[in-house]
Amino acid sequence: MPSSTMSAWAVSTPGPIDSGPLVRVERPIPDPSPGQIRLRVTACGVCRTDLHLAEGDLPARRPFVIPGHEVVGVVDELGDGSQRFAKGDRVGAAWLARTCGECRYCLAGSENLCTSPTFTGWDIDGGYAQYVVVDQDYAYAIPPSFDDLHAAPLLCAGIIGYRALMRSQLPPGGRLGIYGFGGSAHLTAQIALAQGARVHVMTRSEEARELALSLGASSVGDADDPPPEPLDSAILFAPVGTLVPPALAALDRGGTLAVAGIYLSDIPALNYEHHLFQERNLCSVTANTRDDGRDFLALAAQIGLKVSVDPYPWDQADQALRDLCHDHVNGAAVLVSP
Repeated sequence: MPSSTMSAWAVSTPGPIDSGPLVRVERPIPDPSPGQIRLRVTACGVCRTDLHLAEGDLPARRPFVIPGHEVVGVVDELGDGSQRFAKGDRVGAAWLARTCGECRYCLAGSENLCTSPTFTGWDIDGGYAQYVVVDQDYAYAIPPSFDDLHAAPLLCAGIIGYRALMRSQLPPGGRLGIYGFGGSAHLTAQIALAQGARVHVMTRSEEARELALSLGASSVGDADDPPPEPLDSAILFAPVGTLVPPALAALDRGGTLAVAGIYLSDIPALNYEHHLFQERNLCSVTANTRDDGRDFLALAAQIGLKVSVDPYPWDQADQALRDLCHDHVNGAAVLVSP
C-alpha cells in the first residue's frame, strides 16, 4: 500500500518562470470517487500551457493547482462503479477532464465547446505528481507501440495538433505552413506528410528547423519568412500574435490559418486586402473532443509517429519549464517518474 502522502509540483504565485512560480509540495494521495480511476504516474509531458499557467498568462482557476495534462500512468485504484479499466492497465489522461454532457454543444457532438468543462492541470490537479485521479470516461488506452516516455506528448501536443490540422482544412496533397515547431508541431507535420502534403516550417530555432527537415519538411525558414509557395493551410503553434499577419499573407485564395494555442499575444491590426480578402480564413482551436483523441491515437500507431522527446527527471519539473520558456527544448519535454 502507498503511503498517505505524495510529492507534487504546484503553481504558487504565478510570475516569470525564472522567479520560481513552480514549487514542490506534499499532498495527500487522492482517492478516486465513483466513476474515477487513480493512476500512479509514470510520465507526464511538459506543455506550453503549463508554462502559461505558471507565468500567469493563463489565469489560475484555484491556488496551488498541480499542472500537467499529458499524463501516462498505471491504474492502481478504482472508484466505485469503475469498470472501463482494470488495475495494472496503462492509461493516459489529457487536457479535457470532464464536460457537462447537457449543454447544446455537448449534445451536438462538440464537447470541446462545452459551456462548463473541467480541464486537467487547470481546474483539477494534474500529472506533476506521483498520483492523479481521472474520470474513467475521459481516459485513453495507450497504444502498445508507444512506451510511456513517447506516449505522453501524444495526449495534448498530438491531440491538439491533430484538431488544428483538421481546422486548417488542408486539402489532399495540399501545401501546409507551420509556424513554430515544438512538441505539437513536429507531430502534426508527420500526419500531414503521411497524408501527402508538402510542409513548410517557419521557426526561429535552428535546432527545430533541423528536426523539421529530418522529418521531411519541404522547406524551413525564420518565423516570419514567407514560404516558397502560397499555402492552402497554415497552423500557428507559436503563441505570438505578430505572426498572424504574415501567416495570413502567405495563404493562397481560400486558405485557412488555424491558431492552435490556448493563449496568444495580441494580434496587430490586419489589412483587409492583404490578409483576409479572397476568402482567407482565420480560426481558433479550442480543446478537443474525446473522438479527436481516440482517432489521433489510432492514427499515430498506424503511421508509426516518431515522437522527439527531451526527458527530465521528475524532480526537475521547474527546470523543464524554464528550458521550454527559453527555447532549449527540441521536440517535447517529458517528466519521468523514478
